Amino acid sequence: MGCIKSKPKNEDAVEFDSISKDNKSESTQQKPKNRYEPDPTSGTQSSASNGTAPSGHKANLRALYDYDARAEDDLTFKKGDLLFLLDDSDADWWLAKHANPNYSNLKNEGYVPRNYVAKEDTLETFDWFMGALSRKESERLLLTPGNDPGTYLIRESETSPGNYVLSVRDYEQTKGDTVRHYKIRNMDNKAGYYIAARRVMSSLPELISHYTDQSDGLCRQLLRACPKPKPVMDDLSRETKGAWEIPRETLEFSKKLGAGQFGEVWKGKWNKTTDVAIKTLKPGSMSPQAFLEEANIMKQCKHDKLVRLYAVCSETEPIYIVTELMSKGSLLDYLRDEEGHKLKFPQLVDIAAQIASGMSFLEEKKLIHRDLAARNVLVDDNNIAKVADFGLARIIEDDEYNPKHGAKFPIKWTAPEAALYGRFTIKSDVWSYGILLVEIVTYGQVPYPGMTNRDVLEQVDRGYRQAKPNNCPDSMYDIMKKCWDKKAQNRPTFEYLFNFFDDYFVSVEPSYKEADE
Repeated sequence: MGCIKSKPKNEDAVEFDSISKDNKSESTQQKPKNRYEPDPTSGTQSSASNGTAPSGHKANLRALYDYDARAEDDLTFKKGDLLFLLDDSDADWWLAKHANPNYSNLKNEGYVPRNYVAKEDTLETFDWFMGALSRKESERLLLTPGNDPGTYLIRESETSPGNYVLSVRDYEQTKGDTVRHYKIRNMDNKAGYYIAARRVMSSLPELISHYTDQSDGLCRQLLRACPKPKPVMDDLSRETKGAWEIPRETLEFSKKLGAGQFGEVWKGKWNKTTDVAIKTLKPGSMSPQAFLEEANIMKQCKHDKLVRLYAVCSETEPIYIVTELMSKGSLLDYLRDEEGHKLKFPQLVDIAAQIASGMSFLEEKKLIHRDLAARNVLVDDNNIAKVADFGLARIIEDDEYNPKHGAKFPIKWTAPEAALYGRFTIKSDVWSYGILLVEIVTYGQVPYPGMTNRDVLEQVDRGYRQAKPNNCPDSMYDIMKKCWDKKAQNRPTFEYLFNFFDDYFVSVEPSYKEADE
């Protein structure tokens, strides 16, 4: 039985995963509902009937998380509650009814978010089962502060469909905190599961029970299941699933989070129930029509590493953009703060991989960001990074945000062909990504230290490139220089960059060790 961290030569011991992408989007228009304007990207939605749970039937749904109703037709429930499934015709919101009503002042029937519940007698109902989680994401979860050695989870194998992987947090005196991955094999007739062939279990719960009682060859005895993070929802509620324009009065502003080229960002609430981020755009900074065209594209971009766009208020100025709230704010501020300064190099590489993953999705969709920089990447709990503000730079009408004479234009992040001739492509985004890597490895320092924008524009056009930052491995600097190739077509793709950083400590720097170990 094997127990190793790196990509195995012997598949019997452990698998090495890659992150899969879900690139689904919708484009069919829908008629307005209630007080909300239609979302031009939302598909036609079948209405669920108000079914009644059959008498004597067993509840067939279990709640995986707590959920407080956000809108009138939502259902409040607590983790572990049993529910009757009444209608699952909507892919994202199911109609359900409490099996054991215990909310005397609340209704017992309503819509529930699909990813907050699971059908009974499935693996999803177990706290330790994470489904289609990548190896890297499992390590990020298990290494979250507060998880002790012995914390574990089971996930689906991405390289061997139908099989599973047990991932366990471990600690070694020489290596510190680490994660071990064990491949769980199925018997040919699906009659059992095993990590070591000498010990076959009839089910995954039995396997967990066995290794909870004893390590039996694992790196250590299983302690407790890794906490499941609540999934990010694609919509504010079912009521707004088909909504695009929402009433301004449904938004409350509570705390200013920052300000940038486009306007201010606030923490707020929608409908007095849901935490959101609200970006207020400066009046006159862009045409409302141009904004809606761009926002229409942004709302179609649903990917784990892109900040979710929920809704807009665009009928009058200032325009509001309502997005998911990222608790740590911008990557730039995070890197410069005390918490970000504590990040070790492997965590910085992980952030680089996450950003490349989001940009790879835009690349696949043939979309361009135009302003990729640490200030436009947001960070959430567990070091989760997501790309934000993609597409907005194209429609800014502020003369100060002009490559020829604008003081606000991000010259130091912009490829020469874009800065000099306005040729923005996904390859100019790759150039910007190379500069973003400098920001990451220097914990938020300004690129090209000591040089003015004019100096940078002139020197880069003559062949000068940002010097190698301190404590930057040669392998990372080499990839930066590839991003800064004068010929745009020679720059790597974001798919390549994602794979490079996702596998960095396996294929690039397998012998990397922290300097303080």
